[in-house]
Amino acid sequence: MTDALTEARSLSAEYGEAFANHTPMVLHAQRRLGGTEADARRFLDAYLRDNHLAPTPPSDVTITQLNWTLRLGERPAQAAYRAFFRAELARLGTAEALASRYLPRLLPGLAASALHALMRLAYARDAGDAEEVADSLGYWAATYLPLGEGVGLKPVTAEPLGVLARVAAEPTLAELTFDDGLLWHAMRKVARMPAFSPVHDWLEVRDDTLDRIARDSLLVLAHTMEFCAIHAVTGAHWLRLVLPLLKTEDQKRAIRFFWQAIASVYPKMGFPQPLAAEEAEAMRALPAPDWPEIAAAACASDDEHDVSLAYSCRCEEEFRGDRLYRVVAARRLGLITP
Repeated sequence: MTDALTEARSLSAEYGEAFANHTPMVLHAQRRLGGTEADARRFLDAYLRDNHLAPTPPSDVTITQLNWTLRLGERPAQAAYRAFFRAELARLGTAEALASRYLPRLLPGLAASALHALMRLAYARDAGDAEEVADSLGYWAATYLPLGEGVGLKPVTAEPLGVLARVAAEPTLAELTFDDGLLWHAMRKVARMPAFSPVHDWLEVRDDTLDRIARDSLLVLAHTMEFCAIHAVTGAHWLRLVLPLLKTEDQKRAIRFFWQAIASVYPKMGFPQPLAAEEAEAMRALPAPDWPEIAAAACASDDEHDVSLAYSCRCEEEFRGDRLYRVVAARRLGLITP
């Protein structure tokens, strides 16, 4: 009998009006948190029932080495892209060779499926599953979402929060309204505004920029527990897992494209502010359960963002040593009150 994670990976990467199918990533995270096959089957069955997931629809195109960039961002080509990258995996021999050959070209579309293609690639590497890496690249290519490559300005700040502050100060961006729940629609709408064009250029990427992004994202989420801010915290984790696939200059590009993506959703967030330093210290000191209790609560949840955030927070606390990750995860799961 096929296990739940294997079944999830065979399904289309999106459903309905192009909402991200979280199950391949969430079931991996759940497994890493200590979840059982019964937990995975319960989660997948509920997700299938609620969202009417289906297998990847067939494509009427063929993707080759010569034309592979021509269909970027075309969702009907998902199956063709998956087949292409699986064939390239067989030709190149390793997932690392596959990703290093194609990922640099895909970076301008890193916002693909509201960063969920990045998530899938990150967890494919975390699992050490080469075919899942190929499918992740297919997902990324089919949902490729470019937000612009700047206007050639010099960077203006080394602080990620400085970029967000400048976005908030743009009147035409501050006045935007958003009509539906699709995060990537909001990102695309913001990116089409002329005032957003230079945002890609604003951040100066240094050796510690991803560390700053992780810190600032956590402080914003801790202050607001805002849904979109979850993607900044988890996304910093995903990006950290993916960066070793890239050369140094492409790592810098990836970091800049990632923070541009977060900046593009900042207006939809409502321009939330981070915790002040003294507030963050007070929150870090709050009593919070140990990770086994948090992980068990996450594995029992049918909310994909509970599982995703708990796993990323556990990994990032282990990597960065910041107890605030534990407090935020426990708050999200209702294990402590604000």
